[in-house]
Amino acid sequence: MNWEWIQSSVELEAVITAHRGAESVAIDTEFRRRDTFFPIVALVQLCWGDKAYLVDPLQVGHAAPLRELLINSTQTKFIHSASEDLEVFSHWLGVLPAPLFDTQRAAALLGMDSGMSYRAMVADFFEIDLPKDETQSDWLHRPLSDSQADYAAQDVIYLHPIGSRLLERATASGRAPWVLEDGARMTPGGKAPITKFKSAYKLSDAQQCALVAAVDWREAEARRLDRPRSWILGDKILTAIARSVPRSVRELSEIPDMPGGLVRRAGEHLVAAISAALEGDIPSLRSQIGPSPLSGAQRQLLGALSERLDVVATELGIAPAILMPKADLEHLIRQQSDISIMSPATWSGWRGEVVVDPLRHWLSEATA
Repeated sequence: MNWEWIQSSVELEAVITAHRGAESVAIDTEFRRRDTFFPIVALVQLCWGDKAYLVDPLQVGHAAPLRELLINSTQTKFIHSASEDLEVFSHWLGVLPAPLFDTQRAAALLGMDSGMSYRAMVADFFEIDLPKDETQSDWLHRPLSDSQADYAAQDVIYLHPIGSRLLERATASGRAPWVLEDGARMTPGGKAPITKFKSAYKLSDAQQCALVAAVDWREAEARRLDRPRSWILGDKILTAIARSVPRSVRELSEIPDMPGGLVRRAGEHLVAAISAALEGDIPSLRSQIGPSPLSGAQRQLLGALSERLDVVATELGIAPAILMPKADLEHLIRQQSDISIMSPATWSGWRGEVVVDPLRHWLSEATA
């Protein structure tokens, strides 16, 4: 395995400068997130060809050259399943890689398996079974072993040629802009935490406001303390808070399983957040809660619309869920009867033209 350590800002700048004329670079990260809210970057792997460069952020010092590489518009960044890497770069360097060519997304849009793992992709392209020995490694421990270095290097040495081949296929099929557009839309953090509470629509207005306020408070507290959300308050306790709508620290303390330490430390702040929500813009807060389930007639329409999506997906040779997940189909049906419902940002661009507009047209005719 051909790799080289980069352990100073001088070395980092030199290697990035040496590859400034390259059209693409494969990137991966290793990090730890066991006891923190934000990921702690432990290693960054770069590859412009057949050699991996292992950047040690614990030794490099300032990483300005890497930041410049990530936003260099002349080099396409190959990253596999980039969501977690985006969180690393956003928190650590304050930038997101662009242009981003997510190889997992590219494979799906080219008709390969959706959600394909990197290991499966390497097996498919090179008939090589990558080892799993270092999957659970402590990447913050120093010095890293040669075995760890080999493992990390493999994550980009195969990724670069895979990305190059996928980009060639995507360009030939006219779908390279689709992959790059999806990459540009990717943001760190995933779905909003409130979306985990699937039954929140059953709560009263006051309870929904209390839930939104408590979830937002926990999010802010987790960020402030840099601790996992569950270390601040568990989801079950948040649901119990919402159901009881505590208006005093005493009422908060009486909720079953409520941590006494949290009540003493931050009970007043949490109760104040809930009270402010109840006195604020209730419709705006309630809008953050997921919608009620579809009606019986709407569910029947959803089935027909899903079948129509299957037709579109078959014509394109892409898995239906990649084109439009079920939640988006439900959103489209709700929007059909309520024009005030806004369209998600993901419905613009190629997906709007190729998927959403045809489905919306079919839906209009079906409900006429």
